[in-house]
Amino acid sequence: MTNDFDLDKAIRKIKDFPKEGILFYDITSILTNPEAFSFCINKMEEIYKGKKIDAVAAAEARGFLFAAPFCERLGIPLVLIRKKGKLPGKTITKTYALEYGEDSIQIHIDDIPSGGNVLLVDDLIATGGTLKAAAELLEEAGAKVSGAFGVVGLPFLNFDKALSGLEIHTLVNYDSE
Repeated sequence: MTNDFDLDKAIRKIKDFPKEGILFYDITSILTNPEAFSFCINKMEEIYKGKKIDAVAAAEARGFLFAAPFCERLGIPLVLIRKKGKLPGKTITKTYALEYGEDSIQIHIDDIPSGGNVLLVDDLIATGGTLKAAAELLEEAGAKVSGAFGVVGLPFLNFDKALSGLEIHTLVNYDSE
């Protein structure tokens, strides 16, 4: 596996999206580049090789794209973290604060491995709020959250504080807006 792939070059940066003053890191350009996408999944496999992971819980919707092939390679279940009202079965819900207002996430209760080690996956980790809520929800249901993975990390938004106690891995970090 090569470590010299420059993932930063594969990520499209869009100024003033979704509003003026924001620089948006668009991972869809990774998905249209098979070499970049393969690099991400290979790096995930390299990082977590030999670690005890019983399931991966992925955040809607772009987290699914990276978690699914990773889970297939490792032969482990994928647990979906979705916005409230999107899952048809019996769910558990966590409401959490946003910068302005609040949001809710849900997980199928039967999908959570009681006592199992769960890795959280998302495409981008910004403030860590969604993953923190997911970790709390999984732990309340009896799972142990062992870490968090994001393709992109924005450490200037202090995700490490929201996710303190978790081992966090990102493939590329951007240190300012």
